[in-house]
Amino acid sequence: MNEELKNILLKARELYMKYGIKSITMDDVARELGISKKTLYQYVTDKDDLVGKFVDNEISMRQEEICKCFRIGYNAIEELFEISIFMNKLMRNQNSATEYDLKKYYPVHFEKTIKARREGIFNYILVNLKKGINEGLYRKEMNKEVIAKLYLWRSENTHFDELFTIEEFTSIKLFVELINYHVRGIATEKGIMILEKKIIELESAYNK
Repeated sequence: MNEELKNILLKARELYMKYGIKSITMDDVARELGISKKTLYQYVTDKDDLVGKFVDNEISMRQEEICKCFRIGYNAIEELFEISIFMNKLMRNQNSATEYDLKKYYPVHFEKTIKARREGIFNYILVNLKKGINEGLYRKEMNKEVIAKLYLWRSENTHFDELFTIEEFTSIKLFVELINYHVRGIATEKGIMILEKKIIELESAYNK
């Protein structure tokens, strides 16, 4: 991606996350960038194309951030904490109007985000489960695919369930309960010791 298009997508992201997608016109994007609309159209054909490129860039950025967790050298439980914290921050910083506009006015692009999110979460958890088993932190006698699907199902239903507000869903209290619920069901004694240590560290950091 060239720098000009990268700058356009960063500005579009800033505007979409702040005001939603529907209300932001191509004129708005061009004006905020300090360029003419004619110049803007050298990089995107229309608003639908801009939204599509914005979505592709969001997917790519999220995948890159999560992949960093796999390269740093964490054990499986530390890795799970880092990935979960990252996803929690994404939810917390997300403008609900942006997702609503995407779903209502750009359903094709919305479905792409949902598909990427589901496949991403499932695959990340599956890799994490295999790693945890190899490290002796997770039990060997489990159906990894079923556990990964259950994690995905629980994450999605908690996110979209009216029982939880976005503030509750992204709170440290709920975060601890969800990760505790997940890991204790699959962990060995060694894994539970690491889990309890990580929870104490996390709660201590948030209570400072």
